[in-house]
Amino acid sequence: MSFVAFGEIMLRLSPADFSNKIRTSQAFDVGYAGSESNVASSLGKLGNQVSYITKLPGNQLGDAAISSIRGFGIDTKYIVKGGNRIGTYFVEIGSSIRPSSVIYDRKGSAISELSSEEFDWEEILLNKKWLFLSGITPVLSEQCALETIKAAEIAKKMGVKVAFDMNYRRSLWNNPADARKIFDKILKHTDLLFGNFGVLKDVYEMQAKGSNISEQTLKVAFDASKKFNVPHIAFTIRKHISASNNLVSAIYISGSKHYISDSYDVEITDRFGTGDAFAAACLHAINHDWKNDDIINFGAAAFALKHTIKGDQHTSDEKEILSIMIGNAGGYVLR
Repeated sequence: MSFVAFGEIMLRLSPADFSNKIRTSQAFDVGYAGSESNVASSLGKLGNQVSYITKLPGNQLGDAAISSIRGFGIDTKYIVKGGNRIGTYFVEIGSSIRPSSVIYDRKGSAISELSSEEFDWEEILLNKKWLFLSGITPVLSEQCALETIKAAEIAKKMGVKVAFDMNYRRSLWNNPADARKIFDKILKHTDLLFGNFGVLKDVYEMQAKGSNISEQTLKVAFDASKKFNVPHIAFTIRKHISASNNLVSAIYISGSKHYISDSYDVEITDRFGTGDAFAAACLHAINHDWKNDDIINFGAAAFALKHTIKGDQHTSDEKEILSIMIGNAGGYVLR
Protein backbone atom coordinates (compact mmCIF):
# COMPACT_ATOMS: atom_id res chain seq x y z
CA MET A 1 0.00 0.00 0.00
CA SER A 2 1.76 3.17 -1.21
CA PHE A 3 -0.51 6.06 -0.18
CA VAL A 4 -2.62 7.17 2.76
CA ALA A 5 -4.98 10.17 2.54
CA PHE A 6 -6.70 11.69 5.58
CA GLY A 7 -9.59 14.14 5.55
CA GLU A 8 -13.32 14.70 5.22
CA ILE A 9 -15.45 13.30 2.43
CA MET A 10 -18.69 15.23 2.00
CA LEU A 11 -22.01 15.03 0.26
CA ARG A 12 -21.80 17.27 -2.82
CA LEU A 13 -25.02 18.75 -4.21
CA SER A 14 -25.06 20.77 -7.41
CA PRO A 15 -27.89 21.92 -9.68
CA ALA A 16 -28.76 19.10 -12.08
CA ASP A 17 -28.87 21.75 -14.78
CA PHE A 18 -25.43 23.33 -14.49
CA SER A 19 -26.77 26.60 -15.89
CA ASN A 20 -29.08 27.00 -12.87
CA LYS A 21 -28.29 28.84 -9.67
CA ILE A 22 -28.75 27.10 -6.33
CA ARG A 23 -31.66 29.32 -5.31
CA THR A 24 -33.68 28.44 -8.43
CA SER A 25 -32.77 24.77 -8.83
CA GLN A 26 -35.48 22.16 -8.23
CA ALA A 27 -33.18 19.16 -8.72
CA PHE A 28 -29.63 18.46 -7.57
CA ASP A 29 -26.96 15.99 -8.66
CA VAL A 30 -25.54 13.97 -5.79
CA GLY A 31 -21.88 13.12 -5.36
CA TYR A 32 -19.37 12.44 -2.59
CA ALA A 33 -16.13 14.37 -2.54
CA GLY A 34 -13.53 16.31 -0.62
CA SER A 35 -9.97 17.40 -1.32
CA GLU A 36 -8.30 14.39 0.25
CA SER A 37 -10.82 11.85 -1.05
CA ASN A 38 -10.48 13.38 -4.52
CA VAL A 39 -6.73 12.82 -4.40
CA ALA A 40 -7.26 9.27 -3.15
CA SER A 41 -9.76 8.41 -5.90
CA SER A 42 -7.55 9.85 -8.62
CA LEU A 43 -4.53 7.94 -7.32
CA GLY A 44 -6.67 4.81 -7.32
CA LYS A 45 -7.81 5.45 -10.89
CA LEU A 46 -4.15 5.75 -11.86
CA GLY A 47 -3.53 2.26 -10.48
CA ASN A 48 -1.96 3.06 -7.12
CA GLN A 49 -2.64 1.36 -3.81
CA VAL A 50 -4.38 3.86 -1.55
CA SER A 51 -5.91 3.82 1.92
CA TYR A 52 -8.40 6.55 2.85
CA ILE A 53 -8.91 7.66 6.45
CA THR A 54 -11.94 9.54 7.70
CA LYS A 55 -14.93 9.37 10.06
CA LEU A 56 -18.48 9.05 8.77
CA PRO A 57 -21.91 8.55 10.33
CA GLY A 58 -23.22 5.00 10.44
CA ASN A 59 -26.15 5.69 8.14
CA GLN A 60 -26.99 5.37 4.45
CA LEU A 61 -25.18 8.58 3.52
CA GLY A 62 -22.01 7.41 5.25
CA ASP A 63 -22.31 4.03 3.57
CA ALA A 64 -22.81 5.67 0.16
CA ALA A 65 -19.71 7.83 0.65
CA ILE A 66 -17.65 4.74 1.48
CA SER A 67 -19.04 2.89 -1.55
CA SER A 68 -18.08 5.80 -3.80
CA ILE A 69 -14.48 5.57 -2.60
CA ARG A 70 -14.36 1.80 -2.91
CA GLY A 71 -15.42 2.18 -6.52
CA PHE A 72 -11.93 3.55 -7.22
CA GLY A 73 -10.25 0.58 -5.54
CA ILE A 74 -9.52 2.45 -2.32
CA ASP A 75 -8.94 0.58 0.95
CA THR A 76 -11.52 1.83 3.47
CA LYS A 77 -10.94 -0.53 6.39
CA TYR A 78 -9.64 2.24 8.68
CA ILE A 79 -12.66 4.49 8.22
CA VAL A 80 -14.33 5.05 11.58
CA LYS A 81 -18.12 4.99 11.92
CA GLY A 82 -19.75 7.44 14.31
CA GLY A 83 -21.20 10.90 14.70
CA ASN A 84 -24.55 12.20 13.53
CA ARG A 85 -24.06 13.73 10.11
CA ILE A 86 -22.01 13.91 6.96
CA GLY A 87 -20.56 17.25 5.93
CA THR A 88 -22.33 18.78 2.95
CA TYR A 89 -21.48 21.37 0.35
CA PHE A 90 -23.47 22.96 -2.43
CA VAL A 91 -21.68 23.80 -5.67
CA GLU A 92 -22.90 26.37 -8.16
CA ILE A 93 -21.01 26.26 -11.45
CA GLY A 94 -20.26 29.69 -12.86
CA SER A 95 -20.34 30.71 -16.49
CA SER A 96 -18.75 33.57 -18.40
CA ILE A 97 -18.78 36.60 -16.06
CA ARG A 98 -20.72 34.78 -13.28
CA PRO A 99 -18.30 33.08 -10.85
CA SER A 100 -18.71 29.62 -9.38
CA SER A 101 -19.62 29.54 -5.70
CA VAL A 102 -19.75 27.12 -2.77
CA ILE A 103 -21.95 26.92 0.31
CA TYR A 104 -20.54 24.75 3.11
CA ASP A 105 -22.73 22.97 5.64
CA ARG A 106 -20.23 20.92 7.61
CA LYS A 107 -20.44 22.16 11.20
CA GLY A 108 -20.87 19.22 13.58
CA SER A 109 -19.94 16.67 10.93
CA ALA A 110 -18.73 13.26 12.05
CA ILE A 111 -15.05 13.92 11.46
CA SER A 112 -15.18 17.25 13.31
CA GLU A 113 -16.20 15.31 16.41
CA LEU A 114 -13.49 12.66 16.25
CA SER A 115 -11.68 11.73 19.45
CA SER A 116 -7.93 11.53 20.00
CA GLU A 117 -7.69 7.73 20.01
CA GLU A 118 -9.84 6.78 17.03
CA PHE A 119 -6.99 6.39 14.54
CA ASP A 120 -3.97 4.16 15.16
CA TRP A 121 -1.50 6.00 12.95
CA GLU A 122 1.37 3.57 13.57
CA GLU A 123 -0.76 0.75 12.18
CA ILE A 124 -2.27 2.85 9.39
CA LEU A 125 1.11 4.12 8.16
CA LEU A 126 3.01 0.85 8.45
CA ASN A 127 4.81 0.05 5.16
CA LYS A 128 3.34 3.12 3.43
CA LYS A 129 5.32 5.56 1.28
CA TRP A 130 3.24 8.74 1.34
CA LEU A 131 0.74 10.47 3.59
CA PHE A 132 -1.43 13.12 1.94
CA LEU A 133 -2.89 15.93 4.06
CA SER A 134 -4.58 19.22 3.27
CA GLY A 135 -5.08 22.55 4.97
CA ILE A 136 -8.84 22.03 5.06
CA THR A 137 -9.09 19.29 7.68
CA PRO A 138 -7.44 21.33 10.49
CA VAL A 139 -10.13 24.04 10.35
CA LEU A 140 -12.99 21.62 11.01
CA SER A 141 -12.31 21.40 14.77
CA GLU A 142 -9.53 21.67 17.31
CA GLN A 143 -9.21 17.87 17.40
CA CYS A 144 -9.03 17.71 13.60
CA ALA A 145 -6.12 20.15 13.73
CA LEU A 146 -4.36 18.11 16.42
CA GLU A 147 -4.99 14.88 14.52
CA THR A 148 -3.58 16.29 11.28
CA ILE A 149 -0.42 17.47 13.03
CA LYS A 150 -0.15 14.16 14.87
CA ALA A 151 -0.42 12.18 11.63
CA ALA A 152 2.34 14.29 10.04
CA GLU A 153 4.61 13.86 13.07
CA ILE A 154 4.17 10.09 13.22
CA ALA A 155 4.64 9.75 9.46
CA LYS A 156 7.94 11.60 9.66
CA LYS A 157 9.13 9.39 12.53
CA MET A 158 8.21 6.28 10.55
CA GLY A 159 9.97 7.42 7.40
CA VAL A 160 6.73 8.02 5.51
CA LYS A 161 6.88 11.08 3.25
CA VAL A 162 4.32 13.82 3.83
CA ALA A 163 2.59 15.65 0.98
CA PHE A 164 0.70 18.73 2.15
CA ASP A 165 -1.72 20.73 0.03
CA MET A 166 -1.94 24.14 1.65
CA ASN A 167 -5.61 24.58 0.82
CA TYR A 168 -6.94 27.70 2.49
CA ARG A 169 -10.69 28.19 2.62
CA ARG A 170 -11.39 31.80 3.63
CA SER A 171 -14.99 31.09 4.55
CA LEU A 172 -13.98 28.45 7.12
CA TRP A 173 -11.12 30.19 8.96
CA ASN A 174 -11.64 33.15 11.28
CA ASN A 175 -8.42 34.74 10.05
CA PRO A 176 -5.15 33.79 8.28
CA ALA A 177 -3.17 33.89 11.54
CA ASP A 178 -5.11 30.87 12.86
CA ALA A 179 -4.25 28.91 9.73
CA ARG A 180 -0.61 29.99 9.91
CA LYS A 181 -0.12 28.57 13.41
CA ILE A 182 -1.34 25.14 12.34
CA PHE A 183 0.22 25.09 8.89
CA ASP A 184 3.63 25.88 10.41
CA LYS A 185 3.46 22.71 12.49
CA ILE A 186 2.54 20.57 9.48
CA LEU A 187 5.15 22.19 7.23
CA LYS A 188 7.90 21.12 9.67
CA HIS A 189 7.28 17.56 8.50
CA THR A 190 6.42 18.20 4.84
CA ASP A 191 8.41 16.69 1.98
CA LEU A 192 6.23 17.90 -0.89
CA LEU A 193 4.12 21.07 -0.79
CA PHE A 194 1.18 21.72 -3.10
CA GLY A 195 -0.51 25.07 -3.51
CA ASN A 196 -0.41 28.28 -5.51
CA PHE A 197 0.68 31.87 -5.30
CA GLY A 198 -2.68 32.95 -3.89
CA VAL A 199 -2.59 30.77 -0.79
CA LEU A 200 0.89 31.98 0.19
CA LYS A 201 -0.26 35.54 -0.29
CA ASP A 202 -3.41 34.99 1.78
CA VAL A 203 -1.90 33.02 4.66
CA TYR A 204 1.72 34.20 4.82
CA GLU A 205 1.44 37.60 3.12
CA MET A 206 4.19 36.54 0.71
CA GLN A 207 4.60 38.81 -2.30
CA ALA A 208 6.57 38.35 -5.50
CA LYS A 209 7.52 40.66 -8.32
CA GLY A 210 7.19 39.59 -11.92
CA SER A 211 5.69 40.59 -15.22
CA ASN A 212 3.14 37.76 -15.14
CA ILE A 213 1.58 35.16 -12.84
CA SER A 214 4.09 32.47 -13.91
CA GLU A 215 7.10 34.56 -12.87
CA GLN A 216 5.41 35.54 -9.62
CA THR A 217 4.51 31.93 -8.80
CA LEU A 218 8.03 30.71 -9.47
CA LYS A 219 9.54 33.43 -7.28
CA VAL A 220 7.16 32.87 -4.37
CA ALA A 221 7.61 29.07 -4.63
CA PHE A 222 11.38 29.42 -4.22
CA ASP A 223 10.80 31.78 -1.29
CA ALA A 224 8.46 29.20 0.27
CA SER A 225 11.00 26.42 -0.24
CA LYS A 226 13.56 28.40 1.76
CA LYS A 227 11.14 29.70 4.37
CA PHE A 228 9.63 26.30 5.17
CA ASN A 229 12.68 24.16 4.31
CA VAL A 230 10.54 22.00 2.01
CA PRO A 231 12.62 20.14 -0.60
CA HIS A 232 9.90 19.78 -3.25
CA ILE A 233 7.12 22.16 -4.29
CA ALA A 234 4.47 21.74 -6.99
CA PHE A 235 2.26 24.76 -7.66
CA THR A 236 -0.55 25.32 -10.10
CA ILE A 237 -0.81 28.51 -12.14
CA ARG A 238 -4.15 29.85 -13.27
CA LYS A 239 -4.92 32.91 -15.38
CA HIS A 240 -8.62 33.74 -15.22
CA ILE A 241 -10.10 34.86 -18.48
CA SER A 242 -13.66 34.13 -17.32
CA ALA A 243 -15.51 31.55 -15.23
CA SER A 244 -15.72 29.48 -18.41
CA ASN A 245 -12.17 29.90 -19.67
CA ASN A 246 -8.81 29.69 -17.90
CA LEU A 247 -5.20 29.42 -19.00
CA VAL A 248 -3.52 26.86 -16.73
CA SER A 249 -0.01 25.51 -16.18
CA ALA A 250 2.24 24.47 -13.27
CA ILE A 251 5.74 24.65 -11.83
CA TYR A 252 7.82 22.12 -9.90
CA ILE A 253 10.80 22.89 -7.68
CA SER A 254 13.19 20.16 -6.61
CA GLY A 255 16.10 21.47 -4.61
CA SER A 256 17.60 24.42 -6.47
CA LYS A 257 16.12 23.51 -9.87
CA HIS A 258 12.76 24.39 -11.31
CA TYR A 259 10.61 22.97 -14.09
CA ILE A 260 7.76 24.70 -15.91
CA SER A 261 4.97 22.81 -17.63
CA ASP A 262 3.24 23.44 -20.92
CA SER A 263 0.17 25.67 -20.65
CA TYR A 264 -3.42 24.83 -21.60
CA ASP A 265 -6.28 27.06 -22.65
CA VAL A 266 -9.28 25.24 -21.16
CA GLU A 267 -13.01 25.73 -21.54
CA ILE A 268 -14.43 24.78 -18.17
CA THR A 269 -17.12 22.22 -17.47
CA ASP A 270 -16.38 21.96 -13.73
CA ARG A 271 -13.31 23.44 -12.05
CA PHE A 272 -13.86 21.76 -8.67
CA GLY A 273 -11.32 19.06 -7.87
CA THR A 274 -8.79 20.31 -10.43
CA GLY A 275 -6.07 21.00 -7.88
CA ASP A 276 -6.67 17.56 -6.39
CA ALA A 277 -6.23 15.96 -9.82
CA PHE A 278 -2.95 17.86 -10.14
CA ALA A 279 -1.70 16.68 -6.75
CA ALA A 280 -2.61 13.05 -7.46
CA ALA A 281 -0.93 13.09 -10.87
CA CYS A 282 2.28 14.57 -9.43
CA LEU A 283 2.33 12.01 -6.62
CA HIS A 284 1.72 9.20 -9.13
CA ALA A 285 4.63 10.36 -11.30
CA ILE A 286 6.97 10.89 -8.33
CA ASN A 287 6.09 7.49 -6.89
CA HIS A 288 7.03 5.92 -10.23
CA ASP A 289 10.37 7.78 -10.35
CA TRP A 290 9.59 9.78 -13.47
CA LYS A 291 11.90 12.57 -14.60
CA ASN A 292 11.16 15.99 -13.13
CA ASP A 293 10.01 17.43 -16.48
CA ASP A 294 7.59 14.56 -16.89
CA ILE A 295 6.31 14.92 -13.31
CA ILE A 296 5.16 18.50 -13.80
CA ASN A 297 3.92 18.04 -17.35
CA PHE A 298 1.85 15.02 -16.30
CA GLY A 299 0.51 16.98 -13.33
CA ALA A 300 -0.38 19.97 -15.50
CA ALA A 301 -2.08 17.76 -18.11
CA ALA A 302 -4.22 16.16 -15.38
CA PHE A 303 -4.95 19.60 -13.93
CA ALA A 304 -6.14 20.86 -17.31
CA LEU A 305 -8.07 17.72 -18.24
CA LYS A 306 -10.08 17.66 -14.99
CA HIS A 307 -11.64 21.03 -15.94
CA THR A 308 -13.55 19.19 -18.68
CA ILE A 309 -15.15 16.60 -16.38
CA LYS A 310 -18.36 17.12 -14.42
CA GLY A 311 -18.09 16.48 -10.68
CA ASP A 312 -15.15 16.53 -8.27
CA GLN A 313 -13.65 13.20 -9.28
CA HIS A 314 -11.01 12.97 -11.98
CA THR A 315 -11.89 9.78 -13.80
CA SER A 316 -9.14 9.90 -16.45
CA ASP A 317 -6.55 7.12 -16.46
CA GLU A 318 -2.83 7.39 -17.11
CA LYS A 319 -3.16 6.79 -20.87
CA GLU A 320 -5.71 9.59 -21.26
CA ILE A 321 -3.59 12.07 -19.28
CA LEU A 322 -0.43 11.12 -21.19
CA SER A 323 -2.25 11.73 -24.46
CA ILE A 324 -2.94 15.33 -23.40
CA MET A 325 0.60 15.66 -22.10
CA ILE A 326 2.15 14.76 -25.47
CA GLY A 327 0.03 17.27 -27.31
CA ASN A 328 -3.29 15.66 -28.20
CA ALA A 329 -5.31 18.54 -26.84
CA GLY A 330 -7.33 19.40 -29.93
CA GLY A 331 -10.41 17.45 -28.84
CA TYR A 332 -10.57 15.27 -31.96
CA VAL A 333 -12.86 12.26 -31.91
CA LEU A 334 -11.13 9.00 -30.97
CA ARG A 335 -12.17 6.19 -33.32
